[in-house]
Amino acid sequence: MASGKILVAQGGGPTAVINQSLVGVVLEARRHKGVELVYGARHGVRGIINEDFVDLTQETSHNLELVAGTPASALGSTRDKPDLAYCQQIFKVLQAHEIGHFFYIGGNDSSDTVRIVSEQAREAGYPLRCIHIPKTIDNDLVGNDHTPGFPSAARFVAQAFAGANLDNAALPGVYVGVVMGRHAGFLTAASALGKKFDDDGPHLIYLPERVFELERFLADVKAMYARHGRCVIAVSEGIHDASGQAIAAQLAKDLEHDAHGNVQLSGSGALADLLCEEIKNKLGIKRVRGDTFGYLQRSFVGCVSDVDQREAREVGEKAVQFAMWGDRDGSVAIKRNGFYSVDYELLPLEAVAGKTRVMEDEFISPSGTDVTDAFRLYLRPLLGSGMPDAFRLRPAPVAKRLQR
Repeated sequence: MASGKILVAQGGGPTAVINQSLVGVVLEARRHKGVELVYGARHGVRGIINEDFVDLTQETSHNLELVAGTPASALGSTRDKPDLAYCQQIFKVLQAHEIGHFFYIGGNDSSDTVRIVSEQAREAGYPLRCIHIPKTIDNDLVGNDHTPGFPSAARFVAQAFAGANLDNAALPGVYVGVVMGRHAGFLTAASALGKKFDDDGPHLIYLPERVFELERFLADVKAMYARHGRCVIAVSEGIHDASGQAIAAQLAKDLEHDAHGNVQLSGSGALADLLCEEIKNKLGIKRVRGDTFGYLQRSFVGCVSDVDQREAREVGEKAVQFAMWGDRDGSVAIKRNGFYSVDYELLPLEAVAGKTRVMEDEFISPSGTDVTDAFRLYLRPLLGSGMPDAFRLRPAPVAKRLQR
């Protein structure tokens, strides 16, 4: 590479471990002889076109390590989804600042941005190495066994449903928890890892990989309530009908839309409220409660998988190594080996960019309202060490004297 300047940015939704990847890039880059400066763009690609850079070369290693262990995006992020014209502007800024290596930490849209910028550099004959570093709690990047950020969010979801189940057992009723996941149900499925006993919740899990039918949903809830005297339900925000229309949009009239024109799902408690109302009105169950996990699951302090932390750091380090020692652009991918260990590969950008992975059929039960043991075996090692456990009394009934 002609330039020893590096630029790193973070895009999309924050996660509990995205700063591990950032610090992995910075510290690994500073070990390489040819690196002169490491810049960070504030608020992702928007920071690039605004030339809003900070010099990370001047950060102490100690402070970087403290930032690495802190959730959310330390550089700030953006929801901008660059088109060709936007990426051309990004490339002009990179040229002006003589950037030789561009690292972008993000999900599907971020990988597509890296692809377009890479193509612009190649067409212009400009020596720019472009590497996409994976990140998303949705776990929906193709070519990856799993994606940094997902394990910690899954740990939060599993623990949250374990707690909701205990609460629901103490004061029986119906509980609906809505979890992030517009197209992929991995995070909602993680709720199943909160179960310990056979009658624990969640008793029903609804994923966007399966068509949602309101009448069948109500029948399922009625049956579980009759069986257990209560019912805990995990629902993905992206559940939809046979036509593909989001159930939230079907049940509610005035929902907000995000910057990309999609129905706003994560920032609203509408789906949980609407499903609870259906249960109350159609089934006549009085105690019905709903929660929308929303942003809580993304960057919850104190609920972070140590496996996720380690791998998020390593994908940042490997990105720099691939850039310095390789001869091509690409997207870093996590590959699983054995019961649990991982290797890292550099995939072609076009193999990842703009594509969405969904849960494999082998992970979803035939009923469509639960996960399989294959999914439990897949997820358990990702949740990390020190998962809390829940126990029950073994009551010895005392004979009644007045009510015989």
